[in-house]
Amino acid sequence: MACLTFYRECGKGCFVDSVIRVDVKDYYGKTLKKTSDLKSNACLAPSQPIPAFILKALKKIHPEVTAKYYGCGLVVPECLEGCRLLDLGSGSGRDCYMLSQLVGEKGHVTGIDMTEGQLEVARKYVDHHTQEFGYEKPNVDFVQGYIEALEEAGLKENSFEIFISCVVNLSPDKRKVLSDAYCMLKLYFSDVYSSSKLSDEIKNHKVLWGECLGGGIQPPRLVTANVITVDNKELEAILGDYKFVSATYRLVKIPKISNKGSLVIYNGNITCFEESLEFDAQYTFKMDEVVEVDGEVASILSHSRFAEEFTFQPPVVPAGCSVKKPKVGTVNPFELVQQLGSATVSSATGGCCGAESSFCK
Repeated sequence: MACLTFYRECGKGCFVDSVIRVDVKDYYGKTLKKTSDLKSNACLAPSQPIPAFILKALKKIHPEVTAKYYGCGLVVPECLEGCRLLDLGSGSGRDCYMLSQLVGEKGHVTGIDMTEGQLEVARKYVDHHTQEFGYEKPNVDFVQGYIEALEEAGLKENSFEIFISCVVNLSPDKRKVLSDAYCMLKLYFSDVYSSSKLSDEIKNHKVLWGECLGGGIQPPRLVTANVITVDNKELEAILGDYKFVSATYRLVKIPKISNKGSLVIYNGNITCFEESLEFDAQYTFKMDEVVEVDGEVASILSHSRFAEEFTFQPPVVPAGCSVKKPKVGTVNPFELVQQLGSATVSSATGGCCGAESSFCK
């Protein structure tokens, strides 16, 4: 609440550091020097196995950028080629450089972060990665600013097709972050969630907030989730029975949702997802398979960058046609973690298209 008050009092073009922001800056800019300095796996736990094409893209990133990475989960939306993408809280730039390979030379990735030290590392290797990826000119840039004040940082409305983030939890004004993002087109993020309302002691603890365990946001469409553990006895004692998960959600800005469902067929044209597309925890679309979707999902698919990737039919099943029903959906990441815990974990090298795509090689 304090940050929103500061913003209104200062007016447009002025944004004041709150105590929380100062603490977060110090934690990520001064306290943490490398990944091993983290006290929990909140910034390390991938919420699902990493596909081979992403692992290959990550291997091309400079070691110093990777060593300074403190991200929560791994946020990689599908169908990125040629897109303009903004990373909220880009840190050392690891995800930006990975995603710059996926959007391709005709796409562009912008990272915004408030921590000078992290931005210094990210900017240091722009030319290095441009040469490493074989591009004529950089398709990545980094901006210093607050994720609650995108316009004040010089970013223009409707200038990005996709947002990703894993630091919404670090913001003391999450509503402002999401309302600013809503002015753009699409949003996809991974963040941290608590099993219950946090005590004042936990919310005011500098290390726990810095490790992304001091906040919380309301959930939209759930994609996947992973348990967070704390490897520090002092912090464990403070947390007590509180449980945390890293959860990835998909948000898409769409027109007013129709109540009509639809039958959809995935065409299999998304690079590296030719055989199947795992849209969220409820829907996995296999190529040429007829799937029944509800009105919300039908609207998301038909009014987003996925529109050309699906064939849409009225929700009337043709005679002799086999239709796949969706799983029972959940918006609770703790329930999903339990479901995933009972399932067999697939290989981390799965999910790639093979040698056909240039960035899969």
